[in-house]
Amino acid sequence: MKKILICSLMAAAAFTTGCTKKFDELKIDTNRPESVPPSLVLSGVENDFTQGAWTLAHRWNQFSNCNYNYYGNQEYNWTNVSFNPYNTLKNIGKMEQEAAKIAAAQNPYSALGKFFRAFFYYDLTMRVGDLPMNEAVKGLEVSTPKYNTQKEVFVQVLKWLEEANSDMAALITAGDRTLAGDYYYNNDLRKWQKAINAFKLRVLIALSKKEADTDLAIKQKFAATLADAAKYPLFTSMADNLQYVYNSTFNKYPTNPDNFGFDATRYNTSATYLNNLVALQDPRTFVTAEPAAKRVAGGAAPNSFAAFLGASSGEDLADMSSKAGNGEYSFINRKRYYSTYTAEPNIQIGYPEMCFNIAEAINRGWITGDAESWYKKGLSASISFYGIVNGNNTVYFQKPGGTLNDYNTYVINYDENAYYNQASVKYAGNTAAGLNQILLQKYLAFFQNSGWEAYYNWRRTGVPTFLIGPGTGNSQRIAKRFLYPTSEIATNKANLQEALQRQFTGGVDDINADIWVIK
Repeated sequence: MKKILICSLMAAAAFTTGCTKKFDELKIDTNRPESVPPSLVLSGVENDFTQGAWTLAHRWNQFSNCNYNYYGNQEYNWTNVSFNPYNTLKNIGKMEQEAAKIAAAQNPYSALGKFFRAFFYYDLTMRVGDLPMNEAVKGLEVSTPKYNTQKEVFVQVLKWLEEANSDMAALITAGDRTLAGDYYYNNDLRKWQKAINAFKLRVLIALSKKEADTDLAIKQKFAATLADAAKYPLFTSMADNLQYVYNSTFNKYPTNPDNFGFDATRYNTSATYLNNLVALQDPRTFVTAEPAAKRVAGGAAPNSFAAFLGASSGEDLADMSSKAGNGEYSFINRKRYYSTYTAEPNIQIGYPEMCFNIAEAINRGWITGDAESWYKKGLSASISFYGIVNGNNTVYFQKPGGTLNDYNTYVINYDENAYYNQASVKYAGNTAAGLNQILLQKYLAFFQNSGWEAYYNWRRTGVPTFLIGPGTGNSQRIAKRFLYPTSEIATNKANLQEALQRQFTGGVDDINADIWVIK
């Protein structure tokens, strides 16, 4: 009997062990990898980072208009923002974890992780205001994260950028070559270090209304960055741009031969953008837009500024549609933007913007220097982006009603000195008028690139004048921010309400309310 009992116990133990082993094995999903190369995660992060051309953001930047309601409108009736960037922030943490398995604690992925964190938090806080940050992206550990103030977010963003620059410098000195999967700079850490510091200048300029805040020390940080080129290398030309290059297979330019027949006449240039170019007698007019057919029929030469007219973003959409169909407005330049799958690179952080930011800082008295020199560098670089050279230039305009390859060729002459010496263009000195020139030229340089920056700069400065009317909705106002996600109301209501009470009168989540950064 004793032998039988022992045998039974042994059999039960063996059965239990076998079942446990099989159960543990069954828990493993062999179709889902437990580890991935950090380079693969980096590529995904960079994809989320990219802000392309011809998006709603650029319509709200008032660069172009949709003149047909099937494809959209110009209304600023903004609703709830998406917190999807927090998913990317989780992936940044995963990228760093995977990198730590194969490299030293200080590695290019951790340095880039700090830059990307800074970018995503900056871009998201600029859309809504206060954000979950210190307690965010912690999963079940903190399911209802508290909101940090927007000031706290900016303090941390600047800290991450400082650390990212220092880390990159150390890695470059050590000759680190472990970065892979970077399709922006092909794993070149020196170029990334320049981009990090150029972005830092963007963030500091965005805080211009807080220049007296000693915690932020904006002027001091800006001056320190410009004073030490060895410690804080910056862009030196257009070759340094952090830009997305489209290809003809997987990542096509948003407007391309595939959709020419659908929407090529559904988008015209905005008056905010085009009419400012025309007023400045600017050669970018002829590259980014087409002459209005009705003006040409009325006798205006297609390669003259008199032939171009943008539509107000505030115009009633039905009126705009009718007038665009009658040839009264300039379409976007269809030859440039529809005839290939690659069109032009999309700048995320660029040399022209950096030059104008430095010129603005000098104009504001943050640093000493020659504002006019930086202003001229930014202007020249932006014009060169379109292949415009001093002298004769060939330009192309689609024929009205023509097919994709049915266009006319014209010649325009660009005299750099004559253009710059116009009273409206030549820098007026470190005055309010000079500042307006810098801000306007920076806006023009943002055309179809750099995501929301044109709007953010307008919201901060009021330059240029954004046009309003029935077409912009929102009781003919330009919205100042987005609403918080509805998911926050459902899952994090107490912390959200606390943040709203702290920021806005009556704690109202209002798209027309001013956030801290512009107060």
